[in-house]
Amino acid sequence: MDGDQEVREVRAGHDGRDGREVPGWRVLVVGGASGMGKTRLARELARRYGVPLVEVDDIVEALLAVTRPEHLPEVHYWRTHPEAADREPGFVIERQIAVARALAPAVEAVIANHVDTDTPVILEGDYLLPGAATPNGPVRGVVVHDDSEDRVVANYLSREPEEGEQRHRARVSVGYGRWLAEQADAAGVPVVAPRPWHDVADRVALLLADGTGPGKDHDSGGHG
Repeated sequence: MDGDQEVREVRAGHDGRDGREVPGWRVLVVGGASGMGKTRLARELARRYGVPLVEVDDIVEALLAVTRPEHLPEVHYWRTHPEAADREPGFVIERQIAVARALAPAVEAVIANHVDTDTPVILEGDYLLPGAATPNGPVRGVVVHDDSEDRVVANYLSREPEEGEQRHRARVSVGYGRWLAEQADAAGVPVVAPRPWHDVADRVALLLADGTGPGKDHDSGGHG
């Protein structure tokens, strides 16, 4: 098979080699608050489509390494004010939103590079804003949200048992997740309930294939 034929087959929906699904997008943004299951979902989707996965936390660490707090105060905020994580949930949520907005230009540069070079990638992280995605365009998105504080507490306890019950962190996560879900609705990006776990990747793949706009595929308790 020559290179041109292979490219044609890939864009037609299969790669001619291992039967992996070929995405109709170039960048998939998998957002959501901490403890919602988005990392697990993003990894499964990366395997499903055979594309690289980039964690936005890595972009944050890179920026922290090459800038100073006076350059990007919002991005450095949690490092310069570690005690702030224990403040009231509303304050912490506001700071998380500020960090996400400060990171947006860096994330947009990564997205633009992958669109321009026609190289698929999945971006995953707490600080991804749904507005970077558009329905049926080369940049698609999904926000993973569970509105149950008890379930998020259980998720944290399962993956970090040594930390005990992280009720405050879960409350912040659900509140920030609601804000992200509202942003997703406004941008026409689907909001996906992580449970049931066993079929969340299938549900997301269907949403992406259908070009589904705003809304939830399963009831996660609402986010209004």
